[in-house]
Amino acid sequence: MSTSTIAFLGLGIMGRPMAVNLAKAGHAVVGWNRSPGRADALVAAGGKEAGSIAEAVREADVVITMVPASPQVEAVAYGPDGILENARPGTLFIDHSSITPQTSVDLAKAAADKGIRVLDAPVSGGEAGAVEGVLSIMVGGARADFDAARPVFDAVGATVVHCGPHGAGQTVKAANQLIVAVNLQALAEAVVFLEKSGVDLGAALEVLGGGLAGSTVLARKKDGILARDFTPGFKLELHHKDMGIVTDAARTVGATLPAGAVAAQLIASAVARGDGALDHSALLRGVELLSGYGREQGRHA
Repeated sequence: MSTSTIAFLGLGIMGRPMAVNLAKAGHAVVGWNRSPGRADALVAAGGKEAGSIAEAVREADVVITMVPASPQVEAVAYGPDGILENARPGTLFIDHSSITPQTSVDLAKAAADKGIRVLDAPVSGGEAGAVEGVLSIMVGGARADFDAARPVFDAVGATVVHCGPHGAGQTVKAANQLIVAVNLQALAEAVVFLEKSGVDLGAALEVLGGGLAGSTVLARKKDGILARDFTPGFKLELHHKDMGIVTDAARTVGATLPAGAVAAQLIASAVARGDGALDHSALLRGVELLSGYGREQGRHA
């Protein structure tokens, strides 16, 4: 599978650059998106646009989905117009969406009845990582299918790890989102603390980034925070969905997540205030409000 015919379903913030990178790597990529007009970049990179899921997957060796949540994965996978009814037996179905582990397990069982192999392969790295082709990819499913998919993964990711059976990739992604949420909240609190202390914020974040407090979150989000530019690389509403996944999964296995619970509630509050379409670094806006900035006079007005 050095090069493949790939059906890529979901050309959103993450999916579009991933599909483009697959085309640039020499794969024959046919893209589909529920809302039209999202395939221009893929077509410019040598790919094609399909008018339906059935058209996209019919001749594909590999089908990839990158959609928001479990209901959207189920919508494109099942039913007479979906992937399982229209893809050929032997097709490899890679789901890059972030969904519940149980949804991935159920999908793999249903696909196996059709002779279709499934890998759950959620990603981390945000829009920048997708554009640069350096995503982290955590994969669940059969090891042989993972090995077969490596040329596909290598076109979009830099850290690609087989984590275990079906659902394991989604479990690791849930843990990833837990860590990112707590990290973003800590960063937001540090920013407000530094500003209220009269410290040069740019200088402070530069030196913090070079020490033990440094993180990919700080490196990726620093410029946006300094500019108060919350153009979404990953939307708060999607992180809200992911925190629901990790909270539910933790309850199922009996894990207690005290810091994660607080972060989940603060993300829920941000979405309830109307910030759901902003980047998840906009958690900063909530800390500003709690610290007395006020919407009409604060830094984010």
